[in-house]
Amino acid sequence: MCAWGGVSKGKKRRRPRRTFGPKPTMPVKRADAEKLKALIERASSGALSEEECAELRAVVETLEFVVRELDDKNLTLRRLRALFGLSSSEKLSKILPPAGDDGPPQEAGGSGAEEARDGPCGAGDDEAAGDDKPPEGHGRNGADAYAGAARVNVHHECLHAGDDCPSCKLGKVYEQRHRPQLLVRVEGQAPLKATVYELQAFRCNLCGEIFAAKPPEGIGEEKYDASAGAMIGLLRYGTGLPFHRLQRLEEHLGIPLPASTQWDVVKDAAEDLAPVYEELIRVAAQGEVLHNDDSSMRVLSLMKENDAIRASGQAPARTGIFVSGVVSVVGGRRVALYFTGRKHAGENLEVVLAERAAELGPPLHMSDGLGHNAPAAAEIVRGCCLAHGRRTFVEIAESFPAECKHVLETIAQVYKHDDECRELALEHEERLAYHVERSKPLLDELERWFERQFADRLVEPNSSLGGAINYMLNHWEELTLFLREPGAPLDNNECERALKKAILHRRNSLFYKTLSGARVGDVFMSLIYTTELDGGNPFDYLTALLRHVDDVARAPGAWLPWTYRATLAAPADEATAS
Repeated sequence: MCAWGGVSKGKKRRRPRRTFGPKPTMPVKRADAEKLKALIERASSGALSEEECAELRAVVETLEFVVRELDDKNLTLRRLRALFGLSSSEKLSKILPPAGDDGPPQEAGGSGAEEARDGPCGAGDDEAAGDDKPPEGHGRNGADAYAGAARVNVHHECLHAGDDCPSCKLGKVYEQRHRPQLLVRVEGQAPLKATVYELQAFRCNLCGEIFAAKPPEGIGEEKYDASAGAMIGLLRYGTGLPFHRLQRLEEHLGIPLPASTQWDVVKDAAEDLAPVYEELIRVAAQGEVLHNDDSSMRVLSLMKENDAIRASGQAPARTGIFVSGVVSVVGGRRVALYFTGRKHAGENLEVVLAERAAELGPPLHMSDGLGHNAPAAAEIVRGCCLAHGRRTFVEIAESFPAECKHVLETIAQVYKHDDECRELALEHEERLAYHVERSKPLLDELERWFERQFADRLVEPNSSLGGAINYMLNHWEELTLFLREPGAPLDNNECERALKKAILHRRNSLFYKTLSGARVGDVFMSLIYTTELDGGNPFDYLTALLRHVDDVARAPGAWLPWTYRATLAAPADEATAS
């Protein structure tokens, strides 16, 4: 021991061994509250006294309370794991127990459960496929996959068409024009490269005037080319690469590019791109279906405002900071928009719908069941996301396997029918009739099953299963909108995928400093993701816009992701007129 009573250096204090109580001899089983209450009633008429019955009743109620609390805690932990991307797959084969462990409830009846195992909601596709199918993502990319690569034609060093064969000396060689030998060469380079032009200069020894050579044609006087702004914006807002990381990378490659300079470049570029962003809002407002949702975002200036208001003792009207995603389906095309600030998704959707033509009817709207996702003033035909309703049962499948099995397999069958509509390339009216014929009977039976759970007191309304059933029943009309409205989607997955752009930025860059910075991010993300949805190249698109700033400002409709190539190919006078 040391003088001050501590353990001398070199010796570790051993912790006492933790002991565990004996394991139960019988397997742990979930107690049925109704059966236990009936047992108490029988015991009260037998050998037990009133005090003993009261004590047993208290023990049973305590056990029921503890089990319910544990279910709620486990549900919270599962949601927390999902928030950090640690949850397992939501595929049906991963959620439900193996066949034979728990069957569906007796009152469920047939619901196409076995057929649902082949559906899109995750039903055992991996197991059914066997080992013959190779996993996706493996293998080498062919030369055709390098769409952005430069193509160089290399002529044979000595042979020409019609020459004698160097091998057999008898035949004649001919060129394989459609089957050349291909060699792919991949080289490393900086995301932004720099070129220093040394312009020869002469100085008059009498008057001192300097005469410098002109820069090569097409170089210009600007230090940062339009492609530099496009690349920095794409790296930051398309792939989530923060400015300081790009600065460090470019330093390693001998090209100084301070983070502050990067911000100046993308800020100026966003001002030039803003007309197209506003035009995309006008286009999105005319959509037949509009998806929207929210995710949290950090804006330091707004967070400081919240702190100042709290310090003054006032209650802020709203402290939340959000990024809203809106995906509009317009004539088969999809437009993605982002809005960052204090407004909820429904309020931002109102801003979009304010640009809607008066002669158009109310659009179909798809989101989850939260009230702030719906616009308060604009007229819509609202639908709710079936995948959100499904997820409430996925989260509690461990606690209620039999009940969740019935619900999830029924929903899987509905998704299977929707996939069949897509494979058959059905029109909206034909798809509606297909679902009415095949999906409506399943969902009608599911609704009756939900109602029986409460009517027959098979489910406690305050339990997690009761909450999941209540969500479905409270939003049943919106969840089944696709059975009444042609073209109504089943879920809000379009917007969920779009919000991944903003979530990627939040995970890597953590925050925006100001609303001005958030506006820059919204502009770039909207243009980048809309171009991706249209199958285009975001870098080429942004570069084209930044090289034709004046033309873009005059006619932004001619510079949308699906129109700009035709505008570039048109003669100069036609492009200006459009």
